[in-house]
Amino acid sequence: MKTIREINEKIKKGKAVVATAEEIIDLVDKKGIRETARVVDVVTCGTFGPMCSSGVYLNIGHSKPKIKLGGGRVYLNDVPVYTGFAAMDIYLGATALPDEDPRNKVYPGTFKYGGGYVIGELAAGKDVALRAHAYGTDCYPRRELETLINIKDLNEAVLFNLRNCYQNYSVAVNMSERIIYTYMGVLKPHLGNAAYCSAGQLSPLLNDPYYKTIGVGTKIFLGGGVGFVAWHGTQHNPGVKRKENGTPSQAAGSLALIGDLKQMSPKWLVGTTMYGYGVTLTVGIGIPIPILNEEICQYAAVRDEEIYTQVVDYGQAYPQGTDKASLGEVNYAQLKSGRIKVQNKEVPTGSLSSYSRACEIAGILKEWIARGEFLLTEPVASLPGAESGYRFRPLKERPLKT
Repeated sequence: MKTIREINEKIKKGKAVVATAEEIIDLVDKKGIRETARVVDVVTCGTFGPMCSSGVYLNIGHSKPKIKLGGGRVYLNDVPVYTGFAAMDIYLGATALPDEDPRNKVYPGTFKYGGGYVIGELAAGKDVALRAHAYGTDCYPRRELETLINIKDLNEAVLFNLRNCYQNYSVAVNMSERIIYTYMGVLKPHLGNAAYCSAGQLSPLLNDPYYKTIGVGTKIFLGGGVGFVAWHGTQHNPGVKRKENGTPSQAAGSLALIGDLKQMSPKWLVGTTMYGYGVTLTVGIGIPIPILNEEICQYAAVRDEEIYTQVVDYGQAYPQGTDKASLGEVNYAQLKSGRIKVQNKEVPTGSLSSYSRACEIAGILKEWIARGEFLLTEPVASLPGAESGYRFRPLKERPLKT
């Protein structure tokens, strides 16, 4: 048994033993669980993939004369932002789209620019055009504002993502007669391809399936800087069925994350176009798992062939909200091999998540910890687990009163 305080003391002295979630697998094979748990102090995980429920809130400071952005119409590089706060606070979502933009007409029916791209440009230190239209008040008389803003000049620029780091996700296929355009990419008809989005054995919540170390207040790598777990993410659904190793075989937990955008890098926050669907933000996330005991070590040593997920038809079953939409289970070793079998047909696979970049993130976080630059934090509250009764509830539609 170890404590986070004891591990932090070793980190401060440069004596902590840190392994990535990929390296821990080989260590367990060579040394066994008991010895590995005794020797290794921290396992680092990583993921790098599109995460639509992401965004930034900004405070741009007061103009002269003052203007009230709250309740007005505000655009950053012609992308609309949410203004339902006080005078100078705004929120830009990753999937926000311009009302009219010639960049989005390069390919009819799709979009080539939006909120995720603006976030990446802010992180890169580029100037961004702000245009505001306000209704004017006695204390905020100005009605129009056009100016360039830069992250260096903003009071606050905070990445605040409502749902990131999904704990597993389904594989998308298309059994319909036509090509379809989805948030899982372009899906060819008649099981022409299969798309998945997870780092598998490197993915944080698959290495801590019961949230024994990851909780509210956990310090993480976020977008190239330091962030924190702020809460459980939207659609958090911990009560789904799990395998013997604790991993769920469908979408389960998720995390809400927060961090200072001024510390982050455009390398790890990338505006992304999903052809025919919209825009999003590809986010880099790394989370340390303190190896407090043998049980946690066992979970952290999970491997791709032990992690299963569902194959779902996005052509018919998914859009209709069909409860029993699974066409079967596959594991991540099969997915990463490049081909899976669905209904006796060999189907080529492709990942929206970059495994090589996830490895890089886990390695960077490992270096930060090994150099004593990154200490672990004790969660101030646990994430809701299956025992809490917390579950994701679909919309219950009811007629409007007339």
